[in-house]
Amino acid sequence: MKDIRVQNVSKSYGDEVVLNKLSFDIVAGKVTAIVGASGIGKTTILRILMGLEKQDTGSIEADSDMRISACFQEDRLCENLNSVGNIRLVSPRLSIEEVVKHLEDFGLLESNDKKVSELSGGMRRRVALLRAVLNDANVIYMDEPFKGLDDETKQKVIQKTARLVENRTVVIVTHDIGELNSFHCDKIIDLNIK
Repeated sequence: MKDIRVQNVSKSYGDEVVLNKLSFDIVAGKVTAIVGASGIGKTTILRILMGLEKQDTGSIEADSDMRISACFQEDRLCENLNSVGNIRLVSPRLSIEEVVKHLEDFGLLESNDKKVSELSGGMRRRVALLRAVLNDANVIYMDEPFKGLDDETKQKVIQKTARLVENRTVVIVTHDIGELNSFHCDKIIDLNIK
């Protein structure tokens, strides 16, 4: 897979310019972080990269056959399914036993028999994250993937997530620089720097 190239991308909502001639490369098989203050356009560029929004100007060059997966800021889980069902919905190749093992690694073993609507916010977050990284995708987009987790859980989940995404192209949006140190990002794009 080749690198993803962002060239002179601009995006406005009405009179508000969110992105102005933004250019950078996302290196294939590496972890790229996009950081910056709240409201600076981190989620917007991620949505453009995923094809969920269209930039006003500029271009995105990427392989047409890349397989993407995403962990959004909102969990976007199927409320009436349990954790296993949510993960296998997008990764049917995984056996129930494999999914249960990953849930156990993420401290979610007790979530197996409950609908995700009955889980705490932190548990739902971990299910959404697992669903994204267990998918057979070669590009994974993650928007504030570790939000809502206590510090101890966050560190464990970051380490396990980093192992699960090895050698895949990962773009992570966060405002927490500490997460990046633990996640071992290869490249950081700081939108605060103009």
